[in-house]
Amino acid sequence: MRSLVVGASGGIGAALVSALALRGEVVGLSRRGDGLDVTDEASVAAALGRLEGVFDLVVVATGALVIGGVGPEKSLRAVSAEGLAAQFALNAIGPALVIKHGLRLLPRDRVAKMAVLSARVGSIGDNSLGGWYGYRAAKAASNQLLRTASVEATRTHPQSVLVAMHPGTVETAFAPAQRAGHPAMPPAEAAGHLLAVLDGLGPADTGGFYDWQGKVVPW
Repeated sequence: MRSLVVGASGGIGAALVSALALRGEVVGLSRRGDGLDVTDEASVAAALGRLEGVFDLVVVATGALVIGGVGPEKSLRAVSAEGLAAQFALNAIGPALVIKHGLRLLPRDRVAKMAVLSARVGSIGDNSLGGWYGYRAAKAASNQLLRTASVEATRTHPQSVLVAMHPGTVETAFAPAQRAGHPAMPPAEAAGHLLAVLDGLGPADTGGFYDWQGKVVPW
């Protein structure tokens, strides 16, 4: 098995690299280690363009809740054009660019999977608490972009599996800003859950949104 993790220096990304290394070859890319900026298409195209061969699994583990020192908005009064643009650039456009330039890395003749780490707060149907305008909207947009890409991908990669995944609350730099009342799990445990769910998904599941327990998350 050959895997690629984009966002390999983050808590979940690093844990995924470690777990996947036990299954075969794994390549990790990150801003910290490779200068990959997912908000810059030229950077994404160059980083992925340097890769050769195909990957059975590609995981996009990039993203941030707090950007430029600005955390999630608690009310409409805190919403700003700059804050929304930053959230969309990193949490929606970034993964879409990785999908765009990374699809060629999936084999066309067998099952291959691409997962983008999303968040339950990106679910429109599950939103009963409000707040977190930019992050919620960016994750919802990322889900739609992935869903749309999954439809197109089946035309060239008929056995492809493109999915959005909610990793749960994980003990990373994200954790202090998470909502209270959600116990966090270690990154290694989260990575194990995510890979177990991915192991059970097939082409019929492409375009779906799943949590770390394998349950479907409403759009």
